[in-house]
Amino acid sequence: MPTEIPKAYEPKTCQEKWLGYWEEQGFFDADPNSDKPQHTIMIPLPNVTGALHMGHALNGTVQDLITRWKRMQGFEALWMPGTDHAGIATQAVVERRMLEEEGLTRHDIGREALVNRIWTWKDAYEKRILNQLKQLGASCDWRRVRFTLDDVCTKAVRRTFFKMFRDGLIFRGKRLVNWDPHLQTAVADDEVFNEDVNGQFWTFSYPIVDSDKTIVFSTTRPETMLGDTAVCVHPTDERYTDLIGKMVRIPLNGREIPIIADGLLAEKDKGTGAVKLTPAHDPKDYACWGRNKDKMGDPINILNPDCTINEEGGDYEGLPYEEARTKVVEAMEAAGHFHGVEDRVIPTPHSDRSKHVIQPYLSDQWFVKMDELAQSAIDAVDDKRVKFFPNRYENTYKNWLGEKRDWCISRQLWWGHRIPIWSKPYDGDKPMGEMFAYESISEDQCLATIAEGIEPGTKVMLVCVADGFEDVEKQLEADGLEQDPDVLDTWFSSALWPHATLGWPNEKQNPPMAGEISNSESQISDSGKNEVLDYFYPGSVLITSRDIITLWVARMVLAGLYNMGDIPFSHVCIHPKILDGFGQTMSKSKGNGADPMDLIDKYGTDAVRFTIASFAGETQDVRLPMAYECPHCQEEIPQALDGKGPMVKPRSLKGTLKGTSGPVLMPCPKCKAESQFSTPQYEADPNQPVARMVSERFDYGRNFCNKLWNASRFAMMNLEGYTPGAVADEELRLEDRWILSRLSTMTEEVNTCLGRYQLDAATRAIYNFTWNEFCDWYLEMLKPRFRDEGLKPVAQRMLVGVLDNLLRLLHPFAPFITEELWSRLAELAPQRGLLEPVDAESAVMIAAWPEPPQAWQDAGLEKRFETLQELIVSVRNIRAHYKISPKEPLKLYLQCADDVAADVQSVESQFDNLAKTVLEAAGASIEQPKLSASFTMGDVNGYISLEGVIDAEAEVTRLKKELEKKEKLKGSTEKKLSNEKFVNSAPADIVDGVRVTLGKLVKEIESIQTMINDLSAG
Repeated sequence: MPTEIPKAYEPKTCQEKWLGYWEEQGFFDADPNSDKPQHTIMIPLPNVTGALHMGHALNGTVQDLITRWKRMQGFEALWMPGTDHAGIATQAVVERRMLEEEGLTRHDIGREALVNRIWTWKDAYEKRILNQLKQLGASCDWRRVRFTLDDVCTKAVRRTFFKMFRDGLIFRGKRLVNWDPHLQTAVADDEVFNEDVNGQFWTFSYPIVDSDKTIVFSTTRPETMLGDTAVCVHPTDERYTDLIGKMVRIPLNGREIPIIADGLLAEKDKGTGAVKLTPAHDPKDYACWGRNKDKMGDPINILNPDCTINEEGGDYEGLPYEEARTKVVEAMEAAGHFHGVEDRVIPTPHSDRSKHVIQPYLSDQWFVKMDELAQSAIDAVDDKRVKFFPNRYENTYKNWLGEKRDWCISRQLWWGHRIPIWSKPYDGDKPMGEMFAYESISEDQCLATIAEGIEPGTKVMLVCVADGFEDVEKQLEADGLEQDPDVLDTWFSSALWPHATLGWPNEKQNPPMAGEISNSESQISDSGKNEVLDYFYPGSVLITSRDIITLWVARMVLAGLYNMGDIPFSHVCIHPKILDGFGQTMSKSKGNGADPMDLIDKYGTDAVRFTIASFAGETQDVRLPMAYECPHCQEEIPQALDGKGPMVKPRSLKGTLKGTSGPVLMPCPKCKAESQFSTPQYEADPNQPVARMVSERFDYGRNFCNKLWNASRFAMMNLEGYTPGAVADEELRLEDRWILSRLSTMTEEVNTCLGRYQLDAATRAIYNFTWNEFCDWYLEMLKPRFRDEGLKPVAQRMLVGVLDNLLRLLHPFAPFITEELWSRLAELAPQRGLLEPVDAESAVMIAAWPEPPQAWQDAGLEKRFETLQELIVSVRNIRAHYKISPKEPLKLYLQCADDVAADVQSVESQFDNLAKTVLEAAGASIEQPKLSASFTMGDVNGYISLEGVIDAEAEVTRLKKELEKKEKLKGSTEKKLSNEKFVNSAPADIVDGVRVTLGKLVKEIESIQTMINDLSAG
């Protein structure tokens, strides 16, 4: 016999042991030369801006579970790992720290120095993030880690940009964008959120030129009057029809602007019916300008990149826009054109990156034409090449693509893929060939074109250079061309993730593994083929959150179709979001996020994964109540209602850490000792104990793991003398046939659920089988056979076979504990199986997924066992009600149809085994014995003889006293609910709790009364 199995499961020990073993054995590695079918998942690449959060934990759990399942099913499963450079987010974090710790800005140190600092940050935090993924049990092919700024991905970005530029899909234009004044860059529409802000709504008027009349309008942003280019009215508004075409004067600067008609913007029944137009600073105004360019002047941008007023603002130049707003209002009032103001709550756009207010801003940006690209991605979903799970998310995807808005791909940052365009002013007097004539440069190296310049009326020569031609770049710069200072939107490189990570466009060889350098020559072929790409593309499924369906999923589909001529994946699984206990989105800024590593330390990886899998279904958004655990006494301190801290008054520790507002100390309500409370926006002070976040919901997974460990330990302790051997059909007992039927049925259910990405349903199915059927019933049924030498061998072989299958089924859900139990089982039973023994695999991770034959399924047998189980539970309830010792034998009589009686009698030996009860008689003619307890179960009436078991008179006396207590408690509960003040003023959950209590009391009273009647009748 091997060393005794520990009584308790130690997660940390097993996690360290098996994670290293799996990697050393290469079990995670995917081989493109395999003859197996491939299954590929591309990781939604985490940003290198910090640590994993609960969204990553959920996403990683789902991906790993599916990957392990497919690997065991016989697929060559690749889970492709990597990280994203996250241009805006990462640069913002590094710049903020540099300013807080050193008082320096990026302009103080320059572009190269800032980029070097960010690379240092990236190296540190990428290592941390990847290690956290490993702690989660992620079975990625870690040899293939990619980073969106590494050589392989950079080559793909440059190739795609060049190809799009060549095909006329990339252009530079002056467009209205969402401008983040804090980060001083454009951000995408999908990176903007609206938040209600207390603001004001002003009403002003402009005088009509050569008239004593004025036209009245309202605005929430008075400072934008400095850039007005027209006033708009509805074409059928009788108040203004005679004014259309006339001019008004802006009192602030004397500019004369026209009154125009546009029925799409102005509403004659809303407000004054007149709308001021500032096309450079309002999306609706900009759209109106696009429809009426011939009637009004060019848009006027009044803002600098930092959102101070520029030279177009005249006397207001240099003022922050908020200060300019105040002075503009004062000037309009002084001029007699102020008509009032009212307070309003205004939905205001904010940058999701910096949380600052967004300004609509007219600027020169680079764009991708989306009409044909977007349509190709829509077609891929319409014809079911790409399917969404749940399918309702098709609408989110198609609605966004259907707008076919050109994609702004430039960002005014220093961290990222710099736009590969060199430019210089174009001298129209010289032919293009003379301006751009280099004998050594061919069109597959760079392309030149003429475009409109930034200043009106000017032209510029743009030269796009392909990847790998540094000599060409130097030659262009020597001739006076300058590279564009902007970088590409992070989502441009992320859109290429499914094929760039596999080496596209590295035609000549396999793409290098992480850390290796590619020596292949750069070519401008569109094929981009290599054996890794050929084998693993297109991928199988993308597993992600609904937040990035438009930002990422849609763009990956159109980029895959454009570069590869094929979809990047056939399935898109959208999993739920994890919210805090109060229904708020978890975020660093709110301080209500939980660190998955804290939960793993507390509960173990298997428990965290199993619990998370139970969340991952089609019903969106899961509330996860959190609390802080005191490190001194382990008391739980509830989280505050705002999600930002504990429900105790904290004491600030400002200044103890650089770069933060400081962690806070909180006293424990129980032991009064102070500790830091940990939230993602604070860095823990190493000199202070930390109260980590915990959640009782993870007891679900921890309790399950403990149950599995204890049951497996019990099973293995009963394998002494085990000998492998075949089990003949006639050797199977009824309970064996039942467990085989349930195993086959449950496995089929799990496969169906996982195939639909319904992990919550799959988790419930395997939980119920393991906890209830295997642990609570089958193991108990086997106990008598372990004591019988004649029955023991088959019982052991069946137990080993069922446990073997169970560990395989559970492995994707709980990989570490199943691997540990598998290795221990291998010491006792290296050969095992259902129903023929075979050599067990060296690890459960590489064992085959169970495929119990459908022929084992027997619905009739399962129904008989359901009846048995219900009867056993009923007998146990009677023992509990009458406080009868478990060792006291009981007699059971069943009044039921004869066919039911036959079913029950076929398993009657289990009554004694499981409930210390003898089935005395069963049939339609059975009558209730004197002095007996009764129960009803459908068409079956059961009676337990209590004669000689209890003192009936004393029991009736006891029950009457208990009944009296329950009746009094019921009366006081009813009185509380009849109090209107309580019902109307108490919290709803408290009132509901009282109602639930009343319902329980009614049922308990009915049960006690039935017992009294039974005993009195006897």
